[in-house]
Amino acid sequence: MIVESNVPLQPYNSFGIVARAQHLARIASEADLAALHADPAWRDEPRFVLGGGSNIVLTGDVKPLVLKVEIKGLRLVEETPRAWIVEAGAGETWHDTVEWMVRSGYPGLENLALIPGTVGGAPVQNIGAYGVELQDRFDSLDAFDLETGRAFTLDAAQCAFGYRDSVFKHVRSGPNDFGLAGRAVIMRVRFRLPKPWKPVVGYLDLERKMEETGNFTPSPVDIFEWICAIRRAKLPDWRVLGNAGSFFKNPTVTPEQCADIIARDPKIVHYPMDDGSIKLAAGWLIDACGWKGKSVGNAGVYEKQALVLVNRGGSANPVTGGEVMTLAKAIQTSVYERFGIRLEPEPVVV
Repeated sequence: MIVESNVPLQPYNSFGIVARAQHLARIASEADLAALHADPAWRDEPRFVLGGGSNIVLTGDVKPLVLKVEIKGLRLVEETPRAWIVEAGAGETWHDTVEWMVRSGYPGLENLALIPGTVGGAPVQNIGAYGVELQDRFDSLDAFDLETGRAFTLDAAQCAFGYRDSVFKHVRSGPNDFGLAGRAVIMRVRFRLPKPWKPVVGYLDLERKMEETGNFTPSPVDIFEWICAIRRAKLPDWRVLGNAGSFFKNPTVTPEQCADIIARDPKIVHYPMDDGSIKLAAGWLIDACGWKGKSVGNAGVYEKQALVLVNRGGSANPVTGGEVMTLAKAIQTSVYERFGIRLEPEPVVV
């Protein structure tokens, strides 16, 4: 294991924000994590785990030791009459992993195609799209405890998945608390892909694709390619226009709150949930407040999707984390003043 100093982080965050890591360790194996824990120079230092950098906003240089997770590997672990169990290294690119699985005959993640980031970041955020969440296809994961120097395995229940949430986003606050933020590094993730495969096509965009193509019995590859086309039409490629994907979570309200909003804004986009609550489309709320296409400095709201904040300065004059957060707070204020709803950001602010 080699620790590098004064490392530029602009290539390692999808927003393209300029920042530096005072020190960075590249983690390619469990042995690297064990060596880090055994090294007295680094064992007790604060650490920041970095995967694909697709869900962070850097507001300055990073002082804690950055652990750049680069653990690779893709393999079928087990096949049973009811499921395929497939394992991926935490450093694998998420989209490439989904494509490999689908084209290798292990379907189930096709609805999550083209989501930026790495495999290790997927369970942290419990990523989801087009009717599928990671927890729906999750089996288990292996992680490394930075405090004890031991590896451990978690199942779905132990990960405490919620809407864009997991145990990895919470800091341990007491002896009986199992928060793992800043403590654990995910090394490998295993997915349980059910047999027989059933397409998830209940979203309007996918229904339109079936109508357009006349294909009402799509294969996993068909759905994978449809999802890629849909996302490319709506969302900017972070390699061309820096962004962190959806910047705000879709808020949930009570039926009474939703009815009150509908009385004032009948066109509001909303979805009933299984628990009786109503999910509102954050992008619609932001657009209704007039933010689509507007900017604060080099931070802007994407013209095609108000839920996405973008880097308008490119690599030559990149956005700062301060500009992104100033824009985000202005949007939050607007939405609260009009609808009485507080939007919660999805990215981690560092």
